Amino acid sequence: MCGIAGLFDPVGLRPFDPALMRRINDVQSHRGPDSDGLHLEPGLALGHRRLSVIDLSTGDQPLFSEDGSIAIVFNGEIYNFQQLVPELRSLGLKFRTRSDTEVIVNAWRAWGPACVQRLRGMFAFALWDRHQQTLFLARDRLGVKPLHYAWLPDGSFVFGSELKTITSHPGFQRRIDPLAVEEYFSLGYVADPRCIYQGAHKLPSAHTLTLRRGGAARPEPQSYWDVRFTTDNPISAADAQAELRERLRESVRLRMIADVPLGAFLSGGVDSSAVVATMAGLSESPVHTCAIGFDDPRFNESDFARMVADRYRTNHTLDVVGSDDFGLIDTLAWLYDEPFADSSAIPTYRVCQMARRHVTVALSGDGGDESFGGYRRYRLHLGEEAVRRRLPLGLRRPVFGPLGQIYPKADWAPRPLRAKTTFQALAMDSVEAYHHSMSHLRADQRSALFSEGFKRGLGGYSALDVFTQHADQAQTDDPLALIQYLDYKTWLVGDINTKVDRASMAHSLEVREPLMDHELIEWLATLPSHLKIDGSEGKALLKRAMEPKLPHDVLYRPKMGFSVPLADWLRGPLAGRVKEAVLGDRLRDSGYFQERQLQRLVDEHQRGTSDHATPLWMLVMFEAFLRRHELSPEDKP
Repeated sequence: MCGIAGLFDPVGLRPFDPALMRRINDVQSHRGPDSDGLHLEPGLALGHRRLSVIDLSTGDQPLFSEDGSIAIVFNGEIYNFQQLVPELRSLGLKFRTRSDTEVIVNAWRAWGPACVQRLRGMFAFALWDRHQQTLFLARDRLGVKPLHYAWLPDGSFVFGSELKTITSHPGFQRRIDPLAVEEYFSLGYVADPRCIYQGAHKLPSAHTLTLRRGGAARPEPQSYWDVRFTTDNPISAADAQAELRERLRESVRLRMIADVPLGAFLSGGVDSSAVVATMAGLSESPVHTCAIGFDDPRFNESDFARMVADRYRTNHTLDVVGSDDFGLIDTLAWLYDEPFADSSAIPTYRVCQMARRHVTVALSGDGGDESFGGYRRYRLHLGEEAVRRRLPLGLRRPVFGPLGQIYPKADWAPRPLRAKTTFQALAMDSVEAYHHSMSHLRADQRSALFSEGFKRGLGGYSALDVFTQHADQAQTDDPLALIQYLDYKTWLVGDINTKVDRASMAHSLEVREPLMDHELIEWLATLPSHLKIDGSEGKALLKRAMEPKLPHDVLYRPKMGFSVPLADWLRGPLAGRVKEAVLGDRLRDSGYFQERQLQRLVDEHQRGTSDHATPLWMLVMFEAFLRRHELSPEDKP
């Protein structure tokens, strides 16, 4: 797990300043504290920060082919590299190291751009082939590892693991993209491939980008993989459970290969518990598990984590986070480079901080909710979809649309009485309704928040476009499969993987996700949806498969989530920060917001007449981003 960066001249052979390249590389030194490397030649500069995990003695980067014509900088892990070595050797290719990095170099020599089809893992890399005068960039199938790039005004190309590598180049102009602001206040993050700054891009998951000197001026990324939901596998429930256990075992086994201390996150939820139980069956020594507890019982799952730890006699470490642990706002703004509203980034940061004191690599349960149908919103969407399929949109819109407008927003009421969002969703088509349910601030709330001038500047753009574009590629009419596909393309990449990557790399910790193994996901996509959600039971297949291995109370308890007491913070100890941020100069001078609406949100939340925790937190984090925007990327909080 590392940080990569580079500069490329696609037209000529201009020399790049070594001091500039070092500065770009070092701005992400937290990603790789063990060593750093630079390579410069006319028209090219490559940088690498290394966190040593495999082949500690000979795996430094940039790494070169035997003849020196190919160079690579790589972030991630190729879990099947040991299986690829004999095949590549049979083709006459030689190895000087035991690293997975050299496997990528030789895979390129053997198969060219198709090499990514053979790689099983999480990765972002840039490979330079001097003979072909080609720079080849690639990102893994599920977007676990990040890769950003931009074209500079002088025609050169810059890339790096984090956006701060781009913004640290003096030639990059940091102009905020209003469309990215719209996406943030809808989704809580800026969706791939957009960045908060105009001219910067995220390489989408499962895409490559090929730059040839003298070739196309600005080539477009190319897709090399997609998940296809067929849902037509005739397998029985019992056989599916048995096969799942075997596939999970293989995925976990591959991710336990390391030359450094390895452990796992253990939240007490189904996904992380399944990973730990599987690890215990593969390890001759006790697994090291790490958990975060909260002093607020509404958010504390540590007792369930202890059940699993006791059952498998793991070396278990628990840290308790106080309900006043909100001092990371400015740190997170620096780490994430863009506005990022998932408040669970705070406990994620803390569990990574704690885990790094004991291990260098940690396995997690991330991706389980998306793949197995674990989110409550999935079940709610399927219930709404049953109504949508019985009544045409032309009938639903005039009936449920007005009800959604007049029904009060009742955050205080029991869930069955919170019908406003449901009525609104029933007046929409399936994709619009799912975007509606995923929006932190719905379209009407964003319209009330944004100034008239800002809305005119959007030119009609809506974050809904992100969902509709992906839905057009989904190739499924199964209602659960469609929203799982949308989550793979949006929520999983933009929120979950971004959150974990930045929080873990802040502490030079590598996190591996067995439930995001692409071969496992491809198999799960063949299964009928009723195996994943059975009536009101989400994640049914995984739970039943793990019944022999996990306590019933862990498998069949209400889902709690990794949350913090936002509403209490913003009404109590953070009240001053809220007023300073939301009513201060930065948001007012941005021209994005209606001042009266900002004042109303603050006043009603402080009085306790309404719960505006979500918009206020988003505004606080946006203001923290603007604060960072005014500083140099090198200025750490």
